[in-house]
Amino acid sequence: MPLREHLRELRRRIVLVALGLLVGGVGGWLLYEPVFDILQQPVLDIADERGRQVALNFQGVATAFDMQVKVSLFLGVLLTAPWWIYQLWAFITPGLTSKERRYAVGFLAVAVPLFLAGAALAWWALPNAVHLFADFVPPETTNWVDAQLYLSFVMRVVLAFGVGFLLPVVMVALNLVGLVRARTWLAGWRWAVLVAFVFAAIATPTPDAMTMLAVAIPMCLLFFAALGVCVLHDRRLDRKLVAQGLPRLDGTMADDDTAPGTA
Repeated sequence: MPLREHLRELRRRIVLVALGLLVGGVGGWLLYEPVFDILQQPVLDIADERGRQVALNFQGVATAFDMQVKVSLFLGVLLTAPWWIYQLWAFITPGLTSKERRYAVGFLAVAVPLFLAGAALAWWALPNAVHLFADFVPPETTNWVDAQLYLSFVMRVVLAFGVGFLLPVVMVALNLVGLVRARTWLAGWRWAVLVAFVFAAIATPTPDAMTMLAVAIPMCLLFFAALGVCVLHDRRLDRKLVAQGLPRLDGTMADDDTAPGTA
């Protein structure tokens, strides 16, 4: 596909994603009050447990309105996850046949739960982060937490975890369309593990090792699971090419001693 057509396709997918987020934002606007209560619950728990004044603070006249808009868009991202994840798949795989496009069902069936699982893991770590940072507040003082900064902190952590858990699915998608072979992912497995731990160290809001491991280990397992899927796909495709008398994807033939899987 020429570069100009790729850019047109990218623009079309971005417009579709934006429209989906707009619809999801409307739904998020309707759910704002109960969701806001959930968001501020860790702060209220600290106030109840320690008998201290800890609360979210709206500093400006329009801050409450800005807060509601941001929470609505944040919910829109979560509610429309199947939509924008599908658009990502459709952009990566524009040239697939009708049979291969059925992979989209499996793609969504795996990608959406993984994204939501990452977001849920971030939400699990959030109360611990709030409690940890509250411990640094000197006694006999009041901790007025800026609502805007608090919301930005929550959204950044939740979305980072969700996207981090989505990357293995992108690995498989790139392999299915023939852009990256399994051996390429395998050659970089050490870097993948390093990146997973660095990402976990940066994204986790608490400095303790257990929380970092709770994020890094699932990401590593997902990477190797995706690698296994890519290996199986490459082997199946190589067998199909060999049966047709064609060279494998790496250019070797069935009787080549250097072919993968031969002694």
